[in-house]
Amino acid sequence: MPKDTSIKSVLIIGSGPIIIGQACEFDYAGSQAALSLKEEGISVSIINSNPATIMTDKVIADHVYLLPLTCESIEQILKEQQIDAVLPTMGGQTALNLCIEAAERGIWAKYNVKIVGVDIAAIEKTENREAFRQLMVDIGVGVARSKIANSFLEGKEAAQEIGFPLVIRPSYTLGGKGAGFVHKKEDFDAALSRGLQASPTHEVLVEQAVLGWKEYELELLRDNNDNVIIICSIENFDPMGIHTGDSITVAPAMTLSDRCYQSMRNQAIKMMRAIGNFAGGCNVQFSVNPADEAIIAIEINPRVSRSSALASKATGYPIAKIAAKLAIGYNLDEIENQITKTTSAYFEPTLDYVIVKIPRWNFDKFKGANKELGLQMKSVGEVMGIGRSFIEALQKACQSLEIGRAGLGADGRQNRNLDEIMYSLEHPSWDRLFHVYDALSLGVPIESVRKATKIDRWFLNQIMEVVNLENELRRYSLNNIPEDFFFLLKQKGFSDTQIAYILGNVTEEDVYQRRQALNIRRVYKMVDTCAAEFPAKTPYYYSTYEGENESIVSDKKKIIVLGSGPNRIGQGIEFDYSCVHGLLAAKESGFEAIMVNCNPETVSTDFNMADKLYFEPVYWEHVREIIELEKPYGVIVQLGGQTALKMAEKMHEHGIKIIGTSFNNMDIAEDRGRFSDLLKELNIPYPKYGVAESAEEALEVAHEVGYPVLVRPSYVLGGQGMSIVINDEDLEKAVVSLLRNLPGNRVLIDHFLDRAAEAESDSISDGDDVHIVGLMEHIEPAGIHSGDSFAVLPPFDLSDSAISQMEEYTIKIAKALNVLGLLNIQFAIKNDKVYVIEANPRASRTVPFIAKAYDVPYINIAAKVMLGVNKLKDFTIERKLWGYAIKEPVFSFDKFPEVSKELGPEMKSTGEAIRFIPNLQDPYFRHLYKEKSMYLSR
Repeated sequence: MPKDTSIKSVLIIGSGPIIIGQACEFDYAGSQAALSLKEEGISVSIINSNPATIMTDKVIADHVYLLPLTCESIEQILKEQQIDAVLPTMGGQTALNLCIEAAERGIWAKYNVKIVGVDIAAIEKTENREAFRQLMVDIGVGVARSKIANSFLEGKEAAQEIGFPLVIRPSYTLGGKGAGFVHKKEDFDAALSRGLQASPTHEVLVEQAVLGWKEYELELLRDNNDNVIIICSIENFDPMGIHTGDSITVAPAMTLSDRCYQSMRNQAIKMMRAIGNFAGGCNVQFSVNPADEAIIAIEINPRVSRSSALASKATGYPIAKIAAKLAIGYNLDEIENQITKTTSAYFEPTLDYVIVKIPRWNFDKFKGANKELGLQMKSVGEVMGIGRSFIEALQKACQSLEIGRAGLGADGRQNRNLDEIMYSLEHPSWDRLFHVYDALSLGVPIESVRKATKIDRWFLNQIMEVVNLENELRRYSLNNIPEDFFFLLKQKGFSDTQIAYILGNVTEEDVYQRRQALNIRRVYKMVDTCAAEFPAKTPYYYSTYEGENESIVSDKKKIIVLGSGPNRIGQGIEFDYSCVHGLLAAKESGFEAIMVNCNPETVSTDFNMADKLYFEPVYWEHVREIIELEKPYGVIVQLGGQTALKMAEKMHEHGIKIIGTSFNNMDIAEDRGRFSDLLKELNIPYPKYGVAESAEEALEVAHEVGYPVLVRPSYVLGGQGMSIVINDEDLEKAVVSLLRNLPGNRVLIDHFLDRAAEAESDSISDGDDVHIVGLMEHIEPAGIHSGDSFAVLPPFDLSDSAISQMEEYTIKIAKALNVLGLLNIQFAIKNDKVYVIEANPRASRTVPFIAKAYDVPYINIAAKVMLGVNKLKDFTIERKLWGYAIKEPVFSFDKFPEVSKELGPEMKSTGEAIRFIPNLQDPYFRHLYKEKSMYLSR
């Protein structure tokens, strides 16, 4: 069936601000869906309150509404636009819940809007735990023993009937909120109360716990002709008991028998057909008993999910893009495969490689948090490694995490305390994978590790192979490693750093030079959806060690954009937004734009966003070899946050051209000591400071600058390790802790400007002229990280004198640092005197907020200035803000109820929303302003 020609305009509902459990995978899905619908000549409107996403940018949709995700906002849009259909499956649980609420209020019916991609009945069947359980029983799909409970008494009765251990799963929640295991009767009452409170319908499922069973996911698509295809099978490395968002996952499934896979596949198709008559995507989760391969269904989500983004990047099959076309009437055999251009979307992808996803956590931001993983998701991002084998992909994923690991092990970070290791195996946290390696390397039998972790023995055998290869390598020195063994090590994902560590007395550079001499180099293979059965047209690559290199280098002038790696607190989706605009600007300027990133949730890693995509770790060894292959005109590091900036020094040392501000000038801004020296030269006020390398030196500095003081390390992002202290005892503790956790890093001691206001400027410099794009004033005073502060654009409470000083200092600093591109500066204002706190000559979290508030193509202009193709005078920058814009930080403290919610110099927010107000008399703003007054009076 061709597309429904009655649909001329579609409203896509976004997911709102980033929170744990609902992250930038929905930015990716919404962006793909919007572009897919626009290809069909359909007018696309988007509602989303998140300014940091590319989804809420004009390059994606025809009409963007940066409004709160409420029924009132929906009705406002429907009055302004002639909307024919709404697509709620691209915005996660938030979008589905809003769609249901609007339906219950009769809004869709009132404005004659049809729901596409899913139907309300399907949502109800899948989100209502009892309805889902009963449906599975009716269609003959196995489920765990369970009972629904709407009250405390019903819950107690269910527990008595089923027996322990149990799982409590609230209905209509996201990221496992309120869910948990109950192993013994004494803990049940508290867990039941939590579950009932978490559910918006005060309903929980009390269910048999299948702890230790294996967990799998299938990604499906279905069209109006009831054709269903399986896009990807995903196996959880971790057994049941850990939320799938917190699990290491592998695709395709590694340990399934064909019989079990075919049974699971048939059941998934049966489930998708049973939940309703709709066309679109679905994610189905199963659990399998490792003893007899008995299968039970866990849940089905009739929408794109975190796993959909992963499956799309793993296979090259654009699930959201195809799902959007199915939603408007197309059938699978009528849609072109976006990769091959010769086959249809009805071909199921085939993988001739392995992908491994590892989640990224930020427990360091939540001191005192319970780090044990369970049914409530706690990770803030993820990375994906692609390799020809499980081990190669696993090692690449470890290198991508940016936690200081050079691979799975052999990097000096191993744990040798057997008691700690064994505890970790039984009580999984973010580092259990590394402790599995540690246990095996210490000689713990594989069977003992399996019993403690319930991880399938096949995976443990693979990790044991890594240990065996390391032991074999220790027999050699660098110059006598057999060439075939050296090649095997690289095929198994060993980094040069790991090899150098095992050999001892050699450096990463020595290893690199030796393998170059042996001609052991990476080649690049194409992600083509079809295991090379058909030629692919899309240049999407991963590296491995084999004979043939499929990445053909063009003779065009090239620009490489380095991405930001995994999302985490302090470095989120705003950097992906910046990278996307950097790619677009490079292409518009006539360059071949090449993207390097390892984050499967992002739009920048979409196969058709760059001219060429390398899905690789943003890790020096990998980046270096891509640069040596492509020989670009230059590399952009300004847009990928701290991840990309860390590469700048290495590139500078190797003579690689950095596009934009030079390494030395970026380093002056990053090094707090050098930057303060610069401010002194420029006669710009800054808080008194000193540098210390020991607690004794810190005490001397503190006495000189005066308490209270801000203690912080150089070269950090998101305020990591910062604290405000008021006496010698607290200072000593803070400094000792910093030097222990960040060895070799100098500690800065700044006088803290108590009860000062805080503000920021964002500007673009072309080396000659400086254009200040926006000035923002924070609601909270100095001392609370800018990422955690409500910020108002333009300033609301600053004098003309203070604003003039901010503008003057911005221009002075931009010129002194010879900034080429972006510059963000943070100020403290006390007694109408402006002090400079820090400057960041790179993209920051404020960039998309200001771009959306003022409707200015901020990054596009900055990137073209960086590339040297334009000067600021070539652009007419018109700011269109009506009234005021407020940046609202959003937190995920509900995931860590045991930690303090008090804010300080270390950032804790996971995302942000934008709100527009007409004037300063707005009741919402008056409430915020009252909060500011309370802060300042403390």
